[in-house]
Amino acid sequence: MENKNISIIHPRPSSIVAALYTLRDLNVDVAILHGPPGCSFKHARLLEEDGIHVVTTALDESGFVFGGHDALVNILHKVNDMFHPKLIGVVGTCASMIIGEEMREPIMEANLDVPVIEVEVHAGYRNNTKGVLFALESALDAGIIDRDEFKRQQHLLEEATNVELRHGAASKEYLAPSRGDVKYKVAQRIIELLKEGKRGITIMNAKKETGYMFADITVAVNEVAEQLGKADNIINMSNTDTGLGLPRVRHHAECIMNDFEEKGIKIHEIIGGLDEYPVAGAIIDKLIKEKYSYYDFVVITGVPHAVPMDHISGMEIISVTNGPRQVLPLKELGHEHVLVEIDLHPKTLGVNHIVESEFGATLREVAKESI
Repeated sequence: MENKNISIIHPRPSSIVAALYTLRDLNVDVAILHGPPGCSFKHARLLEEDGIHVVTTALDESGFVFGGHDALVNILHKVNDMFHPKLIGVVGTCASMIIGEEMREPIMEANLDVPVIEVEVHAGYRNNTKGVLFALESALDAGIIDRDEFKRQQHLLEEATNVELRHGAASKEYLAPSRGDVKYKVAQRIIELLKEGKRGITIMNAKKETGYMFADITVAVNEVAEQLGKADNIINMSNTDTGLGLPRVRHHAECIMNDFEEKGIKIHEIIGGLDEYPVAGAIIDKLIKEKYSYYDFVVITGVPHAVPMDHISGMEIISVTNGPRQVLPLKELGHEHVLVEIDLHPKTLGVNHIVESEFGATLREVAKESI
């Protein structure tokens, strides 16, 4: 791929954090960061909102010199006594890598009667998917997942990396963050299209728990269409296959589908699981080509840049992402309207129901004034 060797200078996600979130998806009860107390602080705090304990060996200058072997053994015993976990994860950091810590030895020495997933990782990898892969390899070794699921996840990670290289945060040397278009103006435009009798498609192609908020946009578009007497003009697609993904990911899909059903939202096309956002584009493209090529507009939420332009380029495209650096690449692809749900991630941790989005709320309010 031609842009593989570009030097990217804007900040990008960390492999350490990616490993932590993967442990979360494996339903780890406690995750231990083997490093300084401030490493990955923000995400560690957010993950505790999502129901797992995140602790640290809190290595200081002394630990950098003399190592953290004893600190890791001690904290393994401590978390076992405090939390009585059924599954523990231990994640390396840049500090533990630089001082050459071998985490396997202290884990063996602790000799807990609890499975421990060991992830030797640091933040220096070009793509944060490395952290996911290392966590999954260790989960495979520990018997937490089988080889078929590991191979499936490995393929998804490769495709996720390719999606970012083509049109995502890894596609340019520097991408300035942007809040995107004004939400109330785009809400007005959707209402105009519906009033004109235009046919629209909502496509939720979300990554894991972010689906709790992106699903709200699907709901809002359908609510407004219903109010306008245009409900039959909307087709809904979503990547909420409840039989695919790691344990917590399948749970998220079940919760979202239950909420869709309770709200009377019909999902006409299931396009994959909540971890299949990098590969769902091929299914979406085929469906549109075969069944919906005559539609007028499309609202894509989640990871819009994974959806091929081949058969939507003639439609008016409205995209909603939670990545401020994704606005320019989407505009360059030909998406007329690009919106950013800037506070999405912290609001979708620790929940099991659809969360109202800023754009969904805006669309509902503008509809009250327009209908």
